[in-house]
Amino acid sequence: MIILEFSVVPVGTGKTGVSEYVAKACKVIEASGVRYMVTPMGTIIETDSLEKAFDVVKRTHETVFEAGAKRVITTIKIDDRRDKDRKMEDKVEKLKEMGVKVEKP
Repeated sequence: MIILEFSVVPVGTGKTGVSEYVAKACKVIEASGVRYMVTPMGTIIETDSLEKAFDVVKRTHETVFEAGAKRVITTIKIDDRRDKDRKMEDKVEKLKEMGVKVEKP
């Protein structure tokens, strides 16, 4: 299972707020059908295919340009574990089992 975290940052929009761009990118993710979780600093997606994950990132990246950004910076982190099937929530649950206090924002 691929767990991929990414952020797409529009630059050159003339505004400091970017939520309208993020909302458009999230609609692309939602339409893709992958499981996802929006966090304050990025988005986490979960899929069984690296190609599918990259396709989602590519489409969100392009959507931000289409929305009017003059420059886009996309950062990606990939966790590709092939010896065990797990979900994105499993990583947090494991920490809770070990006594780590995990709070939601």
